[in-house]
Amino acid sequence: MHDHHDHSDCAHAHGHIRLTPSRQLVLDKLCAAGRPVGAYEMIDLVAQATGKRPAPVSIYRSLDFLLENGLVHRLASRNAYMACAHHHARRAPVAFLICEACGRVTEASSPEVEAGLGRLAASSGFVAQGQVIELTGRCRDCAL
Repeated sequence: MHDHHDHSDCAHAHGHIRLTPSRQLVLDKLCAAGRPVGAYEMIDLVAQATGKRPAPVSIYRSLDFLLENGLVHRLASRNAYMACAHHHARRAPVAFLICEACGRVTEASSPEVEAGLGRLAASSGFVAQGQVIELTGRCRDCAL
């Protein structure tokens, strides 16, 4: 089947979230990957683990549930999902630093960015539901 592991380092739950076996498997696979994974790649990973190829709709439902509960993030530019690596508030802005050379993706958050975006939204009368920022460039190793 698959190994369960402690998600305290790779993802966080807000309150007590009960995961079905399929949701748990998807989260386990995202945490183990340590990188963004697309839905169709996830289908392949789940099929390898279970011997059964899940329907795309079941993978999307699991990913949507994990996303809604703050356990994963969606990277729009990659059309992929990544396990949440930080312990931040569910609606807090998250920045993903995406290296164009090696593909490494690092999750970061900043109280200053959160405050600035909060002021920007408030001055416009806008209530943000989620804030994901994607920065592309070169990571420390590739920039040398």
